Amino acid sequence: MKLVLNTPGLYLCKRGECFQIKDDNGKNEISARKVEQILITTSAALSTDAIELAIENNIDIVFLKGTGQPLGRVWHSKLGSITTIRRKQLFLEDTSLGVKLVKEWINEKMHMQVNLLSKLAMNRRDDRREMIKEANEKIKKQIENVKSLPENKKVHEVRNSLQGYEGTSSRIYFQILGTLVPSKYAFSGRSRNPALNEFNCILNYSYGILYSSVEKSCILAGLDPYIGIMHTDNYNKKALVFDLIEMYRGYMDEIVFNLFSRKKIEESFFDRVEDAYYLNKEGKKALISEYNKKLEKKIKYRGRNIEFANIIQFDCHRIANRILKEEKMC
Repeated sequence: MKLVLNTPGLYLCKRGECFQIKDDNGKNEISARKVEQILITTSAALSTDAIELAIENNIDIVFLKGTGQPLGRVWHSKLGSITTIRRKQLFLEDTSLGVKLVKEWINEKMHMQVNLLSKLAMNRRDDRREMIKEANEKIKKQIENVKSLPENKKVHEVRNSLQGYEGTSSRIYFQILGTLVPSKYAFSGRSRNPALNEFNCILNYSYGILYSSVEKSCILAGLDPYIGIMHTDNYNKKALVFDLIEMYRGYMDEIVFNLFSRKKIEESFFDRVEDAYYLNKEGKKALISEYNKKLEKKIKYRGRNIEFANIIQFDCHRIANRILKEEKMC
């Protein structure tokens, strides 16, 4: 589970092998073995003993901005694996494996878009089903476009094409998704920070949580989160995290969509400043509660029954192994 501190004045300390949370209403204890990550979204105090307990149990402590984007983290100083992986990462942008990996990641994202829209079509009227079917056919066309790109090129030679196909797919996807939410919350497309509507507001925050999970999984697998393939290097930019997160956005899309379709969203979840929406404490609590429920579910993934919480870690180790086995990296 993710332990979330989002109430001002909380104090997190250690008691035995448990984290103890103190506030004006009393104390609550949670075993460190049950905690995957600690997210701090507001002013809180931590004891050094609690930080040490987290480090000893491979639990990272993540400080989040109001938008859900990670601001900083407390993490152990180990690499997570041998340095050979990181050395070989440097050459991926110029190898066929690099192009192959990027194509797989983008196609995975598009397939998830198709799958979610197909699920949503099942309980819709015939005219809505036809509209979703047409959208899916357009996305499938982009999938074929990505597949058709040659793998004997360098990434920079196909980057613009990949970004174009991915961007077209996402525009189609969010345009149709915006018509399927309850009419009160309908939207016409993606708006990032700041969000211009309630759906994108929660979605942005959910992607922030996902971002921190992907970074953690990279580190544990020995991958360098700063050495990307599709996304270019920039100062303090975790390019590989931006690459990998594409595969998992669909899970967050479904969680957020279900919150709206099951009428679990309240107007009180949002603070509005001019035309922008910001998720407040109650909204974050509702989202993270649904996310924690999802973490515990087992799903069929790449031929295995695996807990949702372990999918990203499983993939990062698989990617690291492929990089290590690549014979020629130059």
